[in-house]
Amino acid sequence: MNNMSKNGLILAAFAIVSTGLISITQLVTAPVIQQQQQQQLLNTLNATLDPQLYDNDLQHDCAKLAAPEWLGQTEEQIIFRARKQGQPVGVAIETTAPDGYNGSIDMLVSITEDNKVNGVRILKHNETPGLGDKIELRISDWILSFSGKKLEKGLEQQWAVKKDGGQFDQFTGATITPRAVVKAVKKSVQYYQQNQQQIFTAINQCEKPS
Repeated sequence: MNNMSKNGLILAAFAIVSTGLISITQLVTAPVIQQQQQQQLLNTLNATLDPQLYDNDLQHDCAKLAAPEWLGQTEEQIIFRARKQGQPVGVAIETTAPDGYNGSIDMLVSITEDNKVNGVRILKHNETPGLGDKIELRISDWILSFSGKKLEKGLEQQWAVKKDGGQFDQFTGATITPRAVVKAVKKSVQYYQQNQQQIFTAINQCEKPS
């Protein structure tokens, strides 16, 4: 066997061993990664919706519904449903502000049964560092200004940044980002107000694996 053939066999063997090691690593780490993701999800849910309000397994009780005019994208969004002794007490809605300064802003909006916002967190965004990224809690506490707010009939105009006559602060040099977030949170509340029955009667699409 010439050297070229030997080198080819060595490379082939190396490729097979490497592929096998990668596959084994993925099999070993996949459950760990999934567990970490589930824990991160639960932490975010509990940060926006008080765990004392519900007694069900929140992250495994959800509906997946498409409402692009309300929730910002054509794909289905996940709505986690909180219940107390079987009765609806609130939701955590994954929603999208499609009109951020640098693209879409994904967020989680939690709303209690009385249509009050319990909390909001940003899940993903591409806003400008030092300007639009103030929507992140680690950068500023602006996102906390939604907590406890209620969308009252006849007072919808308050759900805007102060520059537009509303109650929410805008950022110096970056009005587009907070304006987009306020609008998306408002629409999420309106969607919940109008679709509570559909949300809580929809089939569960986040059941815990057996």
